[in-house]
Amino acid sequence: MMKLGFIGTGNMATAMMGGILANGLAKADEVIGADPSEAGRNRVQEKYGIHVTDDNKTAAGQADILVLSVKPQFYADVIEGIKDVITDRHLIITIAPGKTLAWVEEQFGKPVKIIRTMPNTPAMVGEGMTAVCKNKYVTEEEMEEALKILGSFGKAEVIPECLMDAVVSVSGSSPAYVFVLIEAMADAAVSGGMPRAQAYKFAAQAVMGSAKMVLETGKHPAELKDMVCSPAGTTIEAVRVLEERGFRSAVIEAMKICEEISKSL
Repeated sequence: MMKLGFIGTGNMATAMMGGILANGLAKADEVIGADPSEAGRNRVQEKYGIHVTDDNKTAAGQADILVLSVKPQFYADVIEGIKDVITDRHLIITIAPGKTLAWVEEQFGKPVKIIRTMPNTPAMVGEGMTAVCKNKYVTEEEMEEALKILGSFGKAEVIPECLMDAVVSVSGSSPAYVFVLIEAMADAAVSGGMPRAQAYKFAAQAVMGSAKMVLETGKHPAELKDMVCSPAGTTIEAVRVLEERGFRSAVIEAMKICEEISKSL
């Protein structure tokens, strides 16, 4: 197994490390994480037993596959600091919305093997959804290796780069929309007399089960909705109110603005 490096050890990096190590794609002593925060370094070292450093160049120099797991606004500075130690043996994996393959290569100032990805936070529980695309220097074998790594904490799917901003809105940012939905559902249940902790459990399980039905039955979401809506029943009245209040439109408009912001990063 090639040595893995992470620049940044935040939530997404931690989720990725967990999946990689749990699935035996690397051993702890084959992973190194760089972070200026001592607390961040200590957290991942204690949790996974990996090597840590406060020096990005050290992590980059030791790694074969290097994940740039920092926020988009820090990419230019991070790449400036490590580009001298990056060679043609390195495979760079990015997770930053708005940062194109061409932009990242331009920052390095030389041909570099780059795989652009957009994961999401459910990776933290092994249910991530990651979109993947590559530049021309990445071989098919290297892409397969990357897909194994990215699939270790959920699902990973290759897409054309032109769809990456849509991915940000439909899966990258969308857990937040779902959490708002779950919170609202639980609030209503509490209003109906259910204890708060129980309300969150019922709402979250309903969302998880509904999502599983879409994925596993192959049925259109509208068909699944119709199965729940009995004539003159409770559910169709709830759906009617959602339509009246512009539920679909609110979701679509929220996702479109998310996509536009992603394009501007």
